[in-house]
Amino acid sequence: MPFISVTRLRVRSLRYLLSFLWQTLKVARQAQHSSHFLGGRILREAKNTFWTVTAWEDEVAMRGFRQKGAHALVMSKLLEWCDEAAYVHWSQDSLELPDWREAHSRLVQDGKLSKVYYPSRAHVAKQFAEPKPGRSERTLKPA
Repeated sequence: MPFISVTRLRVRSLRYLLSFLWQTLKVARQAQHSSHFLGGRILREAKNTFWTVTAWEDEVAMRGFRQKGAHALVMSKLLEWCDEAAYVHWSQDSLELPDWREAHSRLVQDGKLSKVYYPSRAHVAKQFAEPKPGRSERTLKPA
């Protein structure tokens, strides 16, 4: 039963964007080389907004990934870099990744806000626009 993780992050300033993009590449590579990673997608939108959807064999595998390597190192920086950060997790029967509409719906309905030092009004209100796929999307496959 795959475990799905969706994240949405907005980088609050161009000052942090290059570092964020570099770290995103490192975290994506870490995911692709994780033994229990089933697949994923990254979407970059306007206003420095980034979505991820990833599938894992189970919750333990996702938490193991999250707590080590590049991902663990960058998490603390997101407090400063982002003014919006949220995530949602669920298990599903299908191996197919959810589309962006479902990812958004679940994030708004059941998502949790991550702590950020400079939260936007949208972050506080948990009001996130639906993603618009196609702008800049990358598929992640297990290595």
